[in-house]
Order: sequence, then C-alpha cells, then structure tokens
Amino acid sequence: MNLEDYFTHATGTGVLATADADGQVDAAIYAKPHFIDGQLAFIMNDRLSHHNLQSNPRAVYLFKEKDGYRGKRLFLKQVKEEQDTERLQAIRRRSYSPDRDGEPAPKFLVFFEVTRELPLIGSGE
Repeated sequence: MNLEDYFTHATGTGVLATADADGQVDAAIYAKPHFIDGQLAFIMNDRLSHHNLQSNPRAVYLFKEKDGYRGKRLFLKQVKEEQDTERLQAIRRRSYSPDRDGEPAPKFLVFFEVTRELPLIGSGE
C-alpha cells in the first residue's frame, strides 16, 4: 500500500518534529498529510515548526494509528513552500481563525520528499 492510500484509510494522531540550525528541537501535533504532485504536504501556521524549517529543511512525521502500536515514521526533507495560495485554500480541511489583530494569519503549504519510511515501532527489517 502506498502512503497516499495508507493515510486515506488510517485514523490516528500525527506529530511533526523539527529542529532549527542549532539543533533546538520542537514537536507539534499535525493532521494527516496532503498528497500533491507526488509529494507530501502540510498546511502550517507561521509558528515554531515553520520557523525551524527555514534554517533546517529536515523533519520527521510520526503517525500513531488509533488502536495499538501501529503507524509510520516518515523522514522528510522540505522541497518548497507556498504562502496563502488558491491551492492551499482549496485543500484545507477546516477554517482558520484570524490572528490577534483580526487579520487572516499567513498560512504556508509546505512540500516534502520522503527520504525514509519506517514502521512506528522497530527498524522495519
């Protein structure tokens, strides 16, 4: 089963881990990824995860299925991003709240290539 099929049917919780250029790490809950033009993509706010990717394009997405200890660990490398595009608006799964000033907060559609895929537990061998 390819990743797009897997995430279409799987239910669970995802965590995106990033680090800045100095190695300071962050982890945040993220929805299942979108699949666009053969790449995996996430919609991001302009917060710590997005900030970290500006200086270090590598990330890990961990997905734990709802039941048991099944899931995926995806090692990622950012390849591009778009800000507030029509494509982003078309694929978003929920509406977003405005920022503190009442203006729409910027949103980024961040694309990744998967450099390695492992099961949630074990080495995958």
